[in-house]
Amino acid sequence: MPILLFLLDTSASMNQRTYLGTTYLDIAKGAVEIFMKLRARDPASRGDRYMLVTFDDPPYGVKAGWKENHATFMSELKNLQASGLTTLGHALRTAFDLLNLNRLVSGIDNYGQGRNPFFLEPSVIITITDGNKLTHSSGVPEELHLPLNSPLPGSELTKEPFRWDQRLFALVLRLPGAATPDSEQLGSVPTDESAITQMCEVTGGRSYCVRTQRMLNQCLESLVQKVQSGVVINFERSASDPPVAGEDGSIESSRSVSLFNSQPWHSCHKLIYVRPNPKTGLPVGHWPIPESFWPEPNSPALPPRSAHPVVRFSCADCEPMVIDKLPFDKYELEPSPLTQYVLERKAPHMCWQVFVSSSGKPSDLGQPFGYLKASTTLTCVNLFVMPYNYPVLLPLLDDLFKVHKLKPNLKWRQALESYLKTMPPYYLMVGNPTRLLTCCCPLIHCIEWPFVVLRI
Repeated sequence: MPILLFLLDTSASMNQRTYLGTTYLDIAKGAVEIFMKLRARDPASRGDRYMLVTFDDPPYGVKAGWKENHATFMSELKNLQASGLTTLGHALRTAFDLLNLNRLVSGIDNYGQGRNPFFLEPSVIITITDGNKLTHSSGVPEELHLPLNSPLPGSELTKEPFRWDQRLFALVLRLPGAATPDSEQLGSVPTDESAITQMCEVTGGRSYCVRTQRMLNQCLESLVQKVQSGVVINFERSASDPPVAGEDGSIESSRSVSLFNSQPWHSCHKLIYVRPNPKTGLPVGHWPIPESFWPEPNSPALPPRSAHPVVRFSCADCEPMVIDKLPFDKYELEPSPLTQYVLERKAPHMCWQVFVSSSGKPSDLGQPFGYLKASTTLTCVNLFVMPYNYPVLLPLLDDLFKVHKLKPNLKWRQALESYLKTMPPYYLMVGNPTRLLTCCCPLIHCIEWPFVVLRI
């Protein structure tokens, strides 16, 4: 169920008139209505939830939140007036707090237990503003600052005010008031150079510099396509790759390559699509993305996590691994310089392993939890998420089913015990790890969970 939150600038400067004879606030209201009509073309829009927030002082800025229906939303939108200050930072904090209101109760963020992409509330925040100077009761700040403290319990567990399934987009109205703009050329709408732009990019969104009504309609068409179910991840090239050959044939370490010859594909901040199950309409998954720390049972508090996990990938080619009786999760990556580079290699039968730094107890890099791989048709790149340290576990399970016939010997048990010591404790769902193996067996239909406990 996507959440679409409109954050409208209601500062006094929104009363200025454009060449169309309407005010900026009128254009903003019309843009919301046009977006809703465009979005209604998609059958998936039936589950949409709309929210409306303005720049008014809290708590008056929330015009339509979790409890208000569509009729209330439209009524509040129609009655908006522009008479305040450009308190963008406080308004953004209010919007994020509104979206995060129920997350701690629902347990969707799963703090300290790995990040599950299939636990998500995909949210798109669309800010419509005139991009003028930020104003506050105490003066005119030069930079955008969001209040650090949030009244929501548990907000201290995430460093940023947003979450990985929340993206911010901005329509910055730059329509002239005195004359009709020159004839525009077709093409992409440029990014605006205002205070909100960097905040949009940090969340995985972007801003649009809108100069004409036609450009506004183009932006709204683009924003409708941005309503996707997914989470944002930072993909970073690992500096621990093996040496690679330079252009002159010499061998140089990838650490020096990444430091002095960094390419756009080395670091990408993009979405992975989390597709819902066609039958239930809900996403389904089995394995988490590891935490960037090893949970200590005696620790008094969890360390705060970044909103977007940093997933490092090694450029060493590996063969993809799967076995019949163990499920895996597959997520398509949003197009980026990274996906373009992987596809141009034309190696669909090889993969790059992915890690989360500090996820394992004995190692800073951590063990692989999956891999990046181009599709066999070379049309997209997918992230495969597997059990932690899967290159060790999968051969063990394969031997358990094929060689030992579910009756493992002492050597196999010792190998399993060694593996379990490298696995974060939240991967074990139940029981004593020295006596229980947590794995999946689709042949047993009476168990609804993806894990079946085999006593060994």
